[in-house]
Amino acid sequence: MANSKKIYNKPRQTDRRKELRSNLTPAEAALWQMLKNSQLLGRKFRRQHGISCYIVDFCCREERLIIELDGEVHNDPLRAEYDSIRDAQLRALNYKVLHFENKHVFRHPEGVLQIIISSFSKTH
Repeated sequence: MANSKKIYNKPRQTDRRKELRSNLTPAEAALWQMLKNSQLLGRKFRRQHGISCYIVDFCCREERLIIELDGEVHNDPLRAEYDSIRDAQLRALNYKVLHFENKHVFRHPEGVLQIIISSFSKTH
């Protein structure tokens, strides 16, 4: 395993990932109910998953897909800049990053799922 570097779920992230999984926002909890147990076209999603130095809301490694739910805090210009840098670094790892506002999970759940499904590259 020459030059192999662990990029998933680094040990230093364990406590923070557990904390985030135990304290999901209402929108995260609602979306998780739609994604867990491979119920979305058989894709396995992970919640509060570590990738590189980041912890993403949801990840489907098979599809190289990250889903982020954004609340009001993401409207702050500094947070938006951080999110942009973070997304670029995750895209550099060959991940596609989708963002949804929290309210869309509640108001248009079918639309959110349809966008997620349309981003799948593989067919089962």
